[in-house]
This record gives sequence, C-alpha cells and structure tokens, in this order.
Amino acid sequence: MQASTVRWPAAFATAFATAYSLLSAAPVHAARSADAEASWPSHPIRLVVPFTPGGTTDILARVVGQRLGQVLGQTVVIDNRPGAGGNIGAEAVARASPDGYTLLMGTLGTQVTNASLYARMPYDAARDFAPVTLVANSPNVLLTNATLPVRSVGELIALARQQPGKLNYASTSTGGSPHLSGELLDSMARVKMQHVPYKGAAPAMTDLLAGQVNLMYDNLPSALAQIQAGKVRALAVTGPQRSPLLPDVPTVQESGLPGYVVNSWFGLLAPAGTPAAVVGKLQQAVAGVLAEPAVRQRIEQLGAVPGGDSPAAFAAVIREDTAKWSRVIREAGIKPQ
Repeated sequence: MQASTVRWPAAFATAFATAYSLLSAAPVHAARSADAEASWPSHPIRLVVPFTPGGTTDILARVVGQRLGQVLGQTVVIDNRPGAGGNIGAEAVARASPDGYTLLMGTLGTQVTNASLYARMPYDAARDFAPVTLVANSPNVLLTNATLPVRSVGELIALARQQPGKLNYASTSTGGSPHLSGELLDSMARVKMQHVPYKGAAPAMTDLLAGQVNLMYDNLPSALAQIQAGKVRALAVTGPQRSPLLPDVPTVQESGLPGYVVNSWFGLLAPAGTPAAVVGKLQQAVAGVLAEPAVRQRIEQLGAVPGGDSPAAFAAVIREDTAKWSRVIREAGIKPQ
C-alpha cells in the first residue's frame, strides 16, 4: 500500500511556521534581555532636564549626575529640554526606549500639577513613567527687588489690596510649584497679582533684577546666591519651617497666612516598562550618591533636603501630591490652558 501524503492548507502552514519561529526565538530574546539588564549600563545615560540651565532642577541634575556617572562607570549626559512647563522634556522621556538609558529629572510640575493645568497633555504622568527615587525636597522662596517698597508678606498683601491686579510675579514655568506658590498666596490672602511665566529660573531672575517684574517665586537652591549677594530680598520661604540657610527669613504661614505650605521636590524617573532590575540598580546607585557626605553637604548648602527612598516611596509621594494639588487648583479656580 502506498503511504498517503498529508497536504496542509497554505495559510495554516504559514501560521504554523511563524508560531514555531517565534517560539524558537523567545528563549534567545529572553536571554538577550537578561544580558542587557545584567550589563546595564554599557554606554552613556541621558538625563533630561525639562527646564533651562541654571535652575534648581538643572543644578541638582548636574550635582547628582556627575557623581552617578563615576559610580556607574558611564557618563551621565545632561540634556536640557525646556518648554511648556516641563512637558516637552518629560514627553521626550515618556516616549524613549525603556532600557534605562534615558531618564527624567522630574518635578512637582511635570509629574503632578501640569495634568490639572494643561487642557492637553502629551503624556500620562501616572502611566508613562517608572518612579526611581526622590532626589531632593526644597521649599520655595518669595523674592522682590529693590524697586518694590515692601519688606514683609504683610506689607506685600496690603500693597496688593491697594493696587489690585497691578503687581506681578515671575515663576519658572506655568504649573510648577513656584507658580502655585503665588496662586495659593493670592487665594488665601484674597488678592490678585499677575503671573508672568518664564522658561526657567535664570531668565526670570534676570528680569527681576532688571525691574521688569515686581516679585518672583523660586526654588530656594537656585535663588540662594542672589539672596546672599544682597541683589534680591527674600520676604518668606514657603515650607513649614524656616530654612537653616536663611534663619532670619520667616515662613509665609508665620507671616500672617496660617496653613500656607508649599514644598517643591525633584525626582528621578524612567520610561514605563523599564526593567525592574535596572530601576533597582539605579535607585541603589542614586541613594548611595545622595548618602555621600560631599554630595549631601552640597545639596544641603543649596537649601534642599537629600532623598534616596525606594521607588514605591517616591510613587506614594506623587500620588499624595496629585490628590492635594488637583484639589487646590480646582478650588483656586485655575483653568487649564
């Protein structure tokens, strides 16, 4: 008897061959992924700063990035991508390959408040990022130049009530914690001052010194040098306690607005999908850098408190601040742009 030959339909044969190919390749792909994670980092890392050079986000990125590169054995390249309140730089990281070679120095603005302040967001802060660690926490500071005849928050509020809508204040961006510091003060003091957003701390400070704006809210680290040089006057800090670096400068809440507290934070994030092993290595390396006495002292000299907590702890901070600031923005009547 002659053996019969089974003839498979062409489509079935093609599908079978494709499935076999994928199954055969799966162990190879998994092995390559494991090798890539084990050898990370094997080439330079790009750390995106979503603001201009010279601001607190940039300063902290460079302080941490330089030492982190030495610890990891690979250069950490700082890539400043300012614009849209930090959204341009954050989007670049959200869309990057999740391999641990593109990171974001995120802020309260990019990860929390921008979602309530922009009608259209180019990324989802909760879905598109993997939190790595909190790098530093810092209060903001309310500044004025010599042309404005006020020396306290109380005097500023009195002047703003006498001249409704005429005073203006600069901030580093729309939606960042310096901007919200101004909005919160306006709301609690029942005054109205005009917000003038900039693309970073350096250009805002330049216009404050030149008298183009009356006031400025800034992160303490980037403003400290100008305060210490006597070029600007610090009226108050926004944190719950006075800063050890400015012991004679009161908090806003002790200046007549009880309950007023704004803290600004800066943290490292990777694109969502970055392997947990890589995120873990990165967190441990950054935590080690932040614990080094020289780095810790440098950050504290800037007026900030070093971080280094786990990815889960940083994620919890983001969730809690999202609930807080979305409520504040809504109650203050700040409309999305």
